Amino acid sequence: MKPSLYFFFLFPFSFLIGLAQDTIKLFEPSADFSKKRFTSVVSLQAVGYGGSLALLSTAWYNDYNQTAFHSFDDSPEWLQMDKAGHITTSWYLGRIGIDMMEWSGVEKKKAIWYGTAGSFLYLTGIEMLDGFSDGWGFSWSDFSANTLGTVGIIGQKFLSCKEGVSSLSKGVSGLSLKFSFHQTNFPPYRPFLLGKNLSEQIIKDYNGQSYWLSFNLSSFMKKESKFPKWLNLAVGYGAERMISGRDGYVTLENGNTIRMERYRQYYFSLDIDLTRIKTQSHFLKTVFETFSFIKIPAPALELNKNGMKFHSVYY
Repeated sequence: MKPSLYFFFLFPFSFLIGLAQDTIKLFEPSADFSKKRFTSVVSLQAVGYGGSLALLSTAWYNDYNQTAFHSFDDSPEWLQMDKAGHITTSWYLGRIGIDMMEWSGVEKKKAIWYGTAGSFLYLTGIEMLDGFSDGWGFSWSDFSANTLGTVGIIGQKFLSCKEGVSSLSKGVSGLSLKFSFHQTNFPPYRPFLLGKNLSEQIIKDYNGQSYWLSFNLSSFMKKESKFPKWLNLAVGYGAERMISGRDGYVTLENGNTIRMERYRQYYFSLDIDLTRIKTQSHFLKTVFETFSFIKIPAPALELNKNGMKFHSVYY
């Protein structure tokens, strides 16, 4: 299962969560446990997660024959771009789950466990669907990437719960994982695999995807610092010249056989932490939270096997 497809279902779900909170003017977490809020959150998660799994089962997996449960090793594929997507998605879904539990007034440490449990079970459910599909199989490397992302957000949130934490711990609490995409010239080689149009390419074309670790610089500074609270430094990972999962010669639809030498890309860029932009608008807070997984376009320095390249604006 391509991890970027998770974002396709995650985006409307996360916006619905925030919009629901904004509509009833209860954006701020409850000071005490609210059974009404907790019930609403659990119900919304059940509908969102369960509904998307049902939609995936009918809209995606119906195109492939169903088989007995099996596993397969896709760890060498796509220069591990798909694994970066799994880590990012599981981290972000876990964060949403924790925020929702805190909004319900669940005690912080319990909110971490409850919030991440739901998202992790959801992602594991998708992996299980893969396991019964003739087109794929249960991927232990995907499962491991999901676990890593979930453990990452759990560790980050527990650090933020500690009293008297060091500046390094505060800095860790300011880290976030992000996603960006740009169109490339590779989908025409294999449109069925890499996408026939923009909406498909965002999901399928790993050549145009980048995954980022975004550092909030002010988190490493003293609270009284005048440095912009929203300014981040981001380190990104991408890969290019991939027209198949694995390296080798590929036969195109026109019968020609070609091989492209794929390579990894590393990026350094500026970014914006939308959640740290001050506003009194509940609606804007909702919008900022919803779009916070997207790396903001900015100048970037790229390093790859061919050397160094500067992008005036990279996304």
